[in-house]
Amino acid sequence: MSTNTPPLDDIDRRILNALQLDASQTNGELALAVHVSAPTCLRRVKQLTASGVIERQVAIVAPEKVGARLSAIVEITLDVQAAERMSEFEQHVAAEAAVLQCYRVAPGPDFVLIVQVVDMPAYHALAHRLFATQTNVRNVKAYFSTFRSKFETRIAV
Repeated sequence: MSTNTPPLDDIDRRILNALQLDASQTNGELALAVHVSAPTCLRRVKQLTASGVIERQVAIVAPEKVGARLSAIVEITLDVQAAERMSEFEQHVAAEAAVLQCYRVAPGPDFVLIVQVVDMPAYHALAHRLFATQTNVRNVKAYFSTFRSKFETRIAV
């Protein structure tokens, strides 16, 4: 939370927890679930959105239902870790739809990427586009998921 964001109270926390479970509820359903009036609920959700606490509301798609059957966790180490070179890499991977998440990490590699693709040939094509053609990429280490035992998007609030 930024310093401009007021502290979350119990109502905000109830709203956030309820929305994280099901953001498709109507305002009336949400208000009923968190035990506040509909106008209060709507005002609070708007405030949470305007302050950046709620970044966006999305649908979570089952990868196997849309043909994206291969998940990979990829570690990337760069040759040069200057701030501008790190930013260049982040911008480069941000343009790739198959990269779902990109984290700068320490210690160890410079980045960890979460990638979702159709199959191994698609991963090889992605690796060529993103890593093999980049002169600043020193090392790539990929881990391929054989089974996902847990996937959660909720943050405890």
